[in-house]
Parts: sequence; C-alpha cells; structure tokens
Amino acid sequence: MSFKGQTVWVRVDPDGRLALDSDGRAEMKYRESDTRTYRPSPGNLAAEAAAPAERPPAEGGPRPRRATAAAPPAETVHVWTDGACSGNPGPMGIGIVVVAGQKRKEHGEYLGRGTNNIAELVAIRRGLEIAGEIVPDRDRPFRVYSDSSYAIGLLSQGWKAKANQELVAELRELLRGYRSLRLMKVEGHSGVTENERCDLLARQAIARNREL
Repeated sequence: MSFKGQTVWVRVDPDGRLALDSDGRAEMKYRESDTRTYRPSPGNLAAEAAAPAERPPAEGGPRPRRATAAAPPAETVHVWTDGACSGNPGPMGIGIVVVAGQKRKEHGEYLGRGTNNIAELVAIRRGLEIAGEIVPDRDRPFRVYSDSSYAIGLLSQGWKAKANQELVAELRELLRGYRSLRLMKVEGHSGVTENERCDLLARQAIARNREL
C-alpha cells in the first residue's frame, strides 16, 4: 500500500483486509525487514495505483501488444532462528520458527555440548532444512533472521572463519543453492516476537535435556 505517497508494507488478514488493532489502527512498516512498526489510521493508507490504461492507437498506426497480467510475486518464506548455550561451552539448544504464508512450524532441539556460535550456525542450517520440508521450492524468496552478528558476518559479510570452518563451509554451500535468500540481523532480547519465541524454544530444549 502507500502512505503519504510512499510505498509501505501493511499487515492484512487471510482475506486481504487490513488487520486492525483494538484502537482501529493498522500495522505498517516502511521496509519488509524492519523490526519497528507504525500504527496509521486506515484512512491514511491507499492501495498502490494501477498502471494507466493504454491509449487507443492512431488510425493506421501499429496496434499495441495486449498487456498480460503479471504473475503474482512468490510469497516470502520467513525463517527465524536462535541458538542458546548454558555456559560457553556448555549444553546447546536451538529454536526455529518458519512462517510460509498460512503455514507455521516451530522447532526446539538439544544439540549436546558446544559453544554459542556453533548453536547459532546449526540453528540456521536446521531452520532451512525445516523450511525445505514446508516449501521445497528454492526459487522462492527466503529471509533468514538471526540475532548473531557472528553468523551474519560469516555467511553474508565475508568474515573469515577462524573456527568452525567445516560447518561454515557447509552453510555457505547450502546458501548458494537458493535463488533469493537474505540473512537479516535482528536485535536479540529486544521484544522481536519471533526472535523471542526462538530463544524460548532453544532454552526449553536445554532444560528438557537436564530433566532426563
């Protein structure tokens, strides 16, 4: 939609209607990847303008080609990941939330003993594996969210791996198999809903192992 002439992202319900809060306001972002949201009045939002209709051709001039409807953009697959470690090194756990349209899957898993960095990397790998079970099409756009600067730096910013080299190489090769995948850095423990959920799933996985 548009807000004051600028293209924005707005939350809608499954029927495509604006999803309004208890105050009757919408939820809006300026970019899809933003963690900060705004609450505009629905009256200030407008659908994006359609392309203008073609003028009829001049007499005797060439006929314009018939416009074809553009294919709808493929829905983005969102993969939220987090790794936790009780002590560093210590017992590791990972938490994953995959959202693909109306499909959602959560996963928590205990990994054994290791470091927090290993847990963060394995969480990304496992998250993509789970996403692949839901959406096998790697041509779809994927967004992978992590609060680990270490993982983001190694996998998308050209950092050199001084440790965990085999795991990093495996992940880099995995990411090259996607046509449109972006790694998104989020702030940990700052109220980002799905990131907080992943953190809880990871910690619960560690706690369950202690109870065994």
